[in-house]
Amino acid sequence: MPLISPNKPYRIGRSKTGLGLFATRPIKKGAKIIRYFGPLLDSKKEKDDAVENKYLFELTNRWTIDGSIRANVARYINHACKPNAESDVKPRKRKVFIRAIKDIEPGEEISYDYGTDYFKAYLKPIGCKCEACERKRRKKRAEARAEQLLAKEKAERKAKRKAEKLATGRKANGKKLNGKTKRGNGRLANGHAGP
Repeated sequence: MPLISPNKPYRIGRSKTGLGLFATRPIKKGAKIIRYFGPLLDSKKEKDDAVENKYLFELTNRWTIDGSIRANVARYINHACKPNAESDVKPRKRKVFIRAIKDIEPGEEISYDYGTDYFKAYLKPIGCKCEACERKRRKKRAEARAEQLLAKEKAERKAKRKAEKLATGRKANGKKLNGKTKRGNGRLANGHAGP
């Protein structure tokens, strides 16, 4: 059962990649959708390796938001290479808002680009599952199938031409007797040379 936040334009629901955040009503381009929040981690005091989770949002070289807390519903927004939202980072206020970069229709999944570092560390090894990448993979598979079909048809045509050439070559070079080709060699049947 999807979780719906009262008076909020989104709900948590099942996505291709697990859970995701979906629009429950139209969201206009430029509108703030949700705030990404959680405890602030100070990189001067804590080592980056000490906290290992996928919900870290780097504000500056020093400050990072740990968005793994359950109250942070924005953590359900999935990555997309062609997103409909983006992060609006306010480093001085140490806040991050997710806002729409195009009109979002009800039922549409809200997504933003997680950035190159996250992509290389977490998504590239398993393959990005966003809609744009899925379309690219479907297109490549269709092109590969078409290429294989063309190669197969070409091989069949070549084999057919070769068979026809062989058949016409036999008729031109000799007589076909009892399924075997016999060519004249200038000798008579009794072994004597001809005139």
